[in-house]
Amino acid sequence: MQPLARRNLRRKIKQYLCQLALAAFLILNALSFGGAYVLTHFSASNPWGLGIPRPIGSQLPTDIGLEYITQRIPVNQAEWLETWFIPAQSPMSRGTVLLFPGNGGSKAKQLLAPTQVFHNLGYDTLLVDFRGVGGSSGNTTTLGTREAKDVALATDYAQRTNLQHPFVLYGVSMGSAAILKAVAEEQINPDAVILELPFARLLDAVRSRLSAINVPIFPMAELLIFWGSIQHGFNGFTHNPVAYAHQVKFPTLLLHGRLDRWTTMAEINQIFQNLQGSKQLVIFPNTGHTLLVTVDQERWKQRVERFLRGI
Repeated sequence: MQPLARRNLRRKIKQYLCQLALAAFLILNALSFGGAYVLTHFSASNPWGLGIPRPIGSQLPTDIGLEYITQRIPVNQAEWLETWFIPAQSPMSRGTVLLFPGNGGSKAKQLLAPTQVFHNLGYDTLLVDFRGVGGSSGNTTTLGTREAKDVALATDYAQRTNLQHPFVLYGVSMGSAAILKAVAEEQINPDAVILELPFARLLDAVRSRLSAINVPIFPMAELLIFWGSIQHGFNGFTHNPVAYAHQVKFPTLLLHGRLDRWTTMAEINQIFQNLQGSKQLVIFPNTGHTLLVTVDQERWKQRVERFLRGI
């Protein structure tokens, strides 16, 4: 082959490889964009019909013998948070527990089981649907970033309506992350918090879930976070509850399942070490990322009651 022909062949091969790389890049980004959209939108109220099923739940507090009042907390003229207020069973309330669900959960799906325990312990409870789920407005989730503002709004509402002190915030998974972010960035100051199954860093949480379904972690995790951040106007790479924990200076109870596939014990220990106030860590040894009160209600109740008596 003549030198000129060889050079032309090499140039064509390079052009082909560049085109192939560009096509792969565009396809990967398109898939990531679509994946981020589906994972952060709920289909029931989405005009495109895309997304995960909207977390609603059919159970009501009266189904477990609890009287309740449905209330709305306005966010702005077009948005609101729906809540259930359940008064304590005794005339003298010991305080108020504000409860926040995890990703894919709502007050009806996730919060009634722990509410029953708090109610039996003598606390008023305020169960909160984040925007996008249950009876609240919207059809999206931001995995604990915007939800931190919802935590702050609910806490402010409890203060303005003179609910009974002390105020205790309880969150499950993403709800815990939202509480930590609200403490660090919205300057809320509850009397105590109970954090169940928090994740340490959003990027690591996404990586663990991709690994569980055998999807290549890099660069899919980074691209999902990038496009989710673009779509919703936040920086998911800095959404790190382990860093927010440095700002927590009040009593904290941290609850976790040792077999949790999404958050390692090393990450939980790091969150615990970063907490600045009095703190307790309780590990449920034989379970993973599931609502812990449904695994061992008696142990959950004992450790929660012991913690609440100390605040």
